[in-house]
Amino acid sequence: MIKRDKYIAKLIDSKNNGFPKVVTGVRRCGKSYLLTDMFYNHLQESGVSEECILIIDLDSDKNANLRTPIELGNYVRHYCNGKKSCYVILDEIQRVDTIINPAYTGGEIVLAKPNDENTISFVDVILGLSKEKNIDLYVTGSNSKMLSSDIVTEFRDKATNIHLMPLSFEEFYEYVGGSKTEAIYEYLQYGGMPLAVLKKSSEKKDYLKGLFNTTYFKDIIEHNNLKKSEALDELCNILSTCVGQPINSKKIADAYKSVTKKNIDDETVTRYINFFVDAFLLKEVKRYDVKGRKEIGAQRKYYFVDTGLRNARLDFVFPDEGQLIENTIYNELIYNGYSVNVGTYEAVEKDENGKSLRTNYEIDFYAKRDNRIYYIQACADVSDARTKNREVKAFNLLRDPIEKILVVNRPILATRDESGYTIIGLTDFLLEYIK
Repeated sequence: MIKRDKYIAKLIDSKNNGFPKVVTGVRRCGKSYLLTDMFYNHLQESGVSEECILIIDLDSDKNANLRTPIELGNYVRHYCNGKKSCYVILDEIQRVDTIINPAYTGGEIVLAKPNDENTISFVDVILGLSKEKNIDLYVTGSNSKMLSSDIVTEFRDKATNIHLMPLSFEEFYEYVGGSKTEAIYEYLQYGGMPLAVLKKSSEKKDYLKGLFNTTYFKDIIEHNNLKKSEALDELCNILSTCVGQPINSKKIADAYKSVTKKNIDDETVTRYINFFVDAFLLKEVKRYDVKGRKEIGAQRKYYFVDTGLRNARLDFVFPDEGQLIENTIYNELIYNGYSVNVGTYEAVEKDENGKSLRTNYEIDFYAKRDNRIYYIQACADVSDARTKNREVKAFNLLRDPIEKILVVNRPILATRDESGYTIIGLTDFLLEYIK
C-alpha cells in the first residue's frame, strides 16, 4: 500500500479542533483514498467504533437523495444524534447542489442559478455541521466547485485546509524501493500521481495525457465559463516548456503568437495562468532579492505539481532533464515544509577594460524552514569544470553565511568543494538532506 504518513499526521493533529477539515489538491491525487481508507483505518485502530464513523460518498447514486444541502445536513445530524462523538467524512462534497432557500420558495427545492440570492450551498452544510459539538467533520471535493480560490474565499479562517499533493519522491521511493537511480529516473518521467504509479509502464503515458482532456481542462472551462479550450491547451504546452524559466505574461503571449500565428493579450494570458494555479496544476514562485530581503519584479517561475503531468503535455518527447530536476526539487521542498523563492541579486563588476557593469544573478531556490536556510542550484551534471563554474557563479559574490548547495542528478555523497559549497546527489538531497 502507498503510504501518506505526513498527511495522516496532519489529520490526526487536527482531530476535534472545532473546525471542518477540508482536503484540497489537484484532481486524482488521492484525496478520497486518504480519508475514506487511510484515515478511516486510523480511526478504527485508535478505538473509534464503526457506528461512530459516517462516510458518505456523494458521488454514488446510492446517496443521490443527499445532494441537496438541507437533506444532507438533516441526515448527518440524525445519524449522529445521541452519540457522544461522531466522525463524519463527506466525500466529493461538490456534488451537493446549490438551492434557493426554501423559505423563499414555499418549501420547494429549487436549484439556484449563478446570480440568484438567498441560496444554500455545500459551504453552508460544512459550516453548519462543524458547529455541532459531537461532530468532527472531514470533507473532500474536486472539480470546478472546489478550487483553491473558492476555499480561501468561502471558508477563510473557519476551516482547516489540508492540501494534498501527488506522491513526493520520498513517498514514491518508500513504495517502489530498489535502486534509487532507477527510481528517480522513473519519477522524473512519470511523476507521482497515485494511479499512474500503480499502472504498468505501458499504461502510464495514456493515463497522464488523458487527465488533461477528460478532467483538468473540463474543470477549468466549466469553472471559468470558457467557451473553448484551444488557447488553454496551447498555453499549457508553452508553460510546460518554460518550467523553471523566469517569465511574464508578455513573454508567454509572444510565444503563443509564434506558435499559433494568433494574437493573445497579456491580461488574458495572466487570467489563464491563474486558472492553472487555481486548479492546483501549477505553482507560482516569486523572485526574492537575497541582499535587499524582499520580493521583487513582475517575472515569475512556474512549476508543475507533478513532473508526469508536465511531460504529458509534451507527449513525453525529449524532456529537459534540468527542468525536471528543478521541478522535483521544488515540489519536495514544499512537501517538507519549506517556503521557496527564486533568489536574485544585483552586483557591480568590472569588465576587461575596467568599466563598471551591473549584473543580475539568479539562484534557482532560496529555501527557508524555521532556522534552516539554503541557496540551491540544480543541474544534471558537473563533471565538466565549465558547467560547474557556470552553476556556482551566482554563489561566488554572496558573502553571507547561508549554506550554498549544488544538487546534481548523479549518485554523489554530500561533499564540500574548495569554495565551501555543498555538492550532493539528487536522491540523497531529496530523501535525507532536507528532512
